[in-house]
Amino acid sequence: MCQSLQFKCKNRIMEFTAKQIADFIGGKVEGDENAKVNTFAKIEEGKPGAISFLSNPKYTHFIYSTAASIVLVNDEVVLEHPVSATLIRVKNAYECVARLLQLYEASKPKKKGIDPLASIAPTAKVGEGVYIGPFAVIGENARVGKGSQIYPHTVVGDGVEVGEECLFYPQVTIYQGCKIGNHVTIHSGTVIGADGFGFAPSAEGYDKIPQIGIVTIEDNVEIGANTCVDRSTMGSTVIHKGVKLDNLVQVAHNVEIGENTVMSAQVGIAGSTKIGSWCMFGGQVGLAGHIHVGDKTFLGAQSGVPGNIKGGQTLIGTPPMEPKAYFRSQAIFRRLPEMYKQLDELQKQLDELKKQ
Repeated sequence: MCQSLQFKCKNRIMEFTAKQIADFIGGKVEGDENAKVNTFAKIEEGKPGAISFLSNPKYTHFIYSTAASIVLVNDEVVLEHPVSATLIRVKNAYECVARLLQLYEASKPKKKGIDPLASIAPTAKVGEGVYIGPFAVIGENARVGKGSQIYPHTVVGDGVEVGEECLFYPQVTIYQGCKIGNHVTIHSGTVIGADGFGFAPSAEGYDKIPQIGIVTIEDNVEIGANTCVDRSTMGSTVIHKGVKLDNLVQVAHNVEIGENTVMSAQVGIAGSTKIGSWCMFGGQVGLAGHIHVGDKTFLGAQSGVPGNIKGGQTLIGTPPMEPKAYFRSQAIFRRLPEMYKQLDELQKQLDELKKQ
């Protein structure tokens, strides 16, 4: 981290100058390098004392009217009119504002200490600087690494291993035996390690197949609210390092998700499917079970995947196809009622000709 960026904290308000920000993110100041900011704002909602950014060309017109004191812009942006804000030009404004927001978030004071209303088993081990909120539960033989934060009503089950500097928001549930790495964030309502959906048909109905495996989550993973990652039938369901899962994602038993893959809301992955590294799935993508998706696969929203996919492709639809082919197909699909009428009329004419 660049040491030139020093925050001045007054009444918990952090204030920094355009020059300090530019030094930190490697940008170039255009305007008043002593302009000061103490908060963030969207460019269309900018106000004095706020820093904003412009990365989407659709929002360019706001830069001429924004009241933000500082705006991050990409190097290649060409402005047609003067602006009142101080600009900081960078290679990637979106990436730079993300770094600043991370710094801002990291500078907030962390909660520490164990609330007297928390329930911690005598055999559990809790590291230094851990926060455990009221009505949180730490089970028998569970371990919580140093600096981790366990918010109220969260349950860390028996034998669970939690790494260092993790953050579990209220009402997270980690079932018994699961393993969580370092710097893992899990949002409210998420369940890690519930039984996989395994039932064997029988004459009387369905016999439950015991799910005796675990879930393993590696370092630097973030999981959104109300997401479910099921334990494996045997072995482990695995979320590799750097994975980001949105809210309401379903990961079934024995699934493996490769490093740095990201998934938007309502993605559903059936059992025993293997997902490669650096994949990106849009909202409501559904994947069948026992298939393999290669590295760097990009799936558009609502794609349905019934079989294996080679890596390095951008696909959309059900079954997935290249975007150009998909949109051509959709254009034809919309015309099907009209085409059906034409075909029916041609058939009638053909029948008349045969009679003649």
